[in-house]
Amino acid sequence: MGCFVSTPTDTGGNRRRPGNIGEVSVFVPGFRIPKPLDFSQSLGDHLSKNLVERLSALRTRIVVMAGHEAPTITRTRRKTATQHGGSTLADLLQALEDYLPVLLGLVKDGSQLQHKVQFVWVNQEDDAEETTMSNAWYEVLSVLHLMAMLLLSQANLLLLPRTSSDGYQPKVSEESRRASIDIFLKAAGYLDCAVKHVLPQLSSELRRNLPVDLAEGVLRALCLQALGQGVDIQLGMAIDSTKATLAVKRRLACEMVKYWQQAQDNIMNLPLTNGWGEKHKLFVKWKYVEAKATAYYYHGLILDEGNTEKSHGMAVAALQAADEYLKESKRACEAFNMAPPLSRNPPLWGTMKYLSEKIPKDTSSKVRINRDLYSHERIMETAPQLPDFALALKPDEYQLPPVDPSWNDNITKGQSATNQLKSDRT
Repeated sequence: MGCFVSTPTDTGGNRRRPGNIGEVSVFVPGFRIPKPLDFSQSLGDHLSKNLVERLSALRTRIVVMAGHEAPTITRTRRKTATQHGGSTLADLLQALEDYLPVLLGLVKDGSQLQHKVQFVWVNQEDDAEETTMSNAWYEVLSVLHLMAMLLLSQANLLLLPRTSSDGYQPKVSEESRRASIDIFLKAAGYLDCAVKHVLPQLSSELRRNLPVDLAEGVLRALCLQALGQGVDIQLGMAIDSTKATLAVKRRLACEMVKYWQQAQDNIMNLPLTNGWGEKHKLFVKWKYVEAKATAYYYHGLILDEGNTEKSHGMAVAALQAADEYLKESKRACEAFNMAPPLSRNPPLWGTMKYLSEKIPKDTSSKVRINRDLYSHERIMETAPQLPDFALALKPDEYQLPPVDPSWNDNITKGQSATNQLKSDRT
């Protein structure tokens, strides 16, 4: 059950896309925005007036905030990020968290109320301008997706370098880096819950007709992206630490490759060809190639510690592969930034600031030293296989909140009204 309507792109102007989104450390494929609806029309005969009014007030707050603020938040600028962007994101996230327990009353115990309301959301990655479904689980899914996107936007604000008080190059504080890891895990938890506990509530037909923004592959990819960027931050902190060994750095780099590879596997065959969708694919491709450059670099350094001719030759091949992937990642980055909406890189910092200097330098040095061992075959064919490590970073365990207690009051009132009707008839 639950009808659906997808509105083609050329029938309205609800989807507002910025031409330029500024600096991007963490990619967010736009914010899906809910459209107004009248709960009293569909639920007035089934719920108490107070509960209908509460649902309406909570959702209207989200509609207004998302409609006014989302286009502004998406265009990130470092100098205004802490003044307005961060607080606006937090306020909208709180509004969604307040709404969710009340919304879940519509699906409690398989209630037929879940099919009474037509929920409408404006898409970003799908060709269809908006999607309407008469199913409250679609609303729950949309809320969780938006909550995750808001968190990723918060992480982006935290990871844009700022000019330090000592006047040196812009950088990201350790406090911001640690906070961003927590945010990535929380966002991944929302998306993991959406895939495991909300999507299964929808019929196969409804799942086929979800916008691509909410397709299982996109949700899984976004979850993996969050984890991959979390590992990237961990690696940057390991690079800054005098205690972290090469083995630790290689393991983190190899794990990062797996996260981004799985993210790419999840979205490569989806119809992400419209605006944000195409840019989303290019971001994943860029980060996957960048992660491979990092992993091959550390793998090469460890191989070079060996005492055999073979290990030195493999080290050269791995470092040369790292250098080639680094060059490819720069091209992929440029393609991502040029895809609409336009974007640009913040000043280099962290892992890639370090590696963009070290990879070419160390590769050149090792090739020169091991010139007699170096084979002139194509490096991408001779590069040694990366080690396979189990993925350590997991999404936070997020569970849907319990149904708001106001629904208990509604049941009591409903029973009282029924009993009163029976007594009037006798």
